[in-house]
Amino acid sequence: MSDQPGRRLTRTIPSGERLDQPREQRATLLPRLTLSEEAFGVLSEKFARFMGTPQFLIGMTVFVAVWIAWNTLAPESLIFDEFPFIFLTLMLSLQASYAAPLILLAQNRQADRDRVALEQDRSRDERNLADTEFLTREVASLRLAIREQATRDFVRSELRDLLGELEERALIRPLEDKPAPPRQHSE
Repeated sequence: MSDQPGRRLTRTIPSGERLDQPREQRATLLPRLTLSEEAFGVLSEKFARFMGTPQFLIGMTVFVAVWIAWNTLAPESLIFDEFPFIFLTLMLSLQASYAAPLILLAQNRQADRDRVALEQDRSRDERNLADTEFLTREVASLRLAIREQATRDFVRSELRDLLGELEERALIRPLEDKPAPPRQHSE
């Protein structure tokens, strides 16, 4: 390339490598998994529930026992993991490294649900308390109103007292002297 004045050296860039244009989607060997956060959370809860079942614990115990028995008692040519069982340890560590975060995720989701339920319970309890206080005030006001009303027995006793007072002043004759009025029965 020569250094001639007025002439610029430019390199042609293919369209896929330009920085001002987005790259085209490349075909992948495996399909891309797209899990929503909710779907992944549900999956982790199912996994955590399964790991806490007796079936899983019994199955894992049988798997480890068979592994150890096979690699201890099998002929030398069929043994694939010798005594320190390093491959078994590696597999169990790998399983634990995936299980622990999934269990923690499931616990966090349960804690979130518990927190929401607690807040709902608290607000419902506050409403119930307010309703109970209102009803208590209403019952108290009704009791006060009933105490101020004259009952039938109270009115009768007051009328007897008035009648006795009038008889003492000789404004009326005692009831024994008057003929009894005929009773009318309403049916």
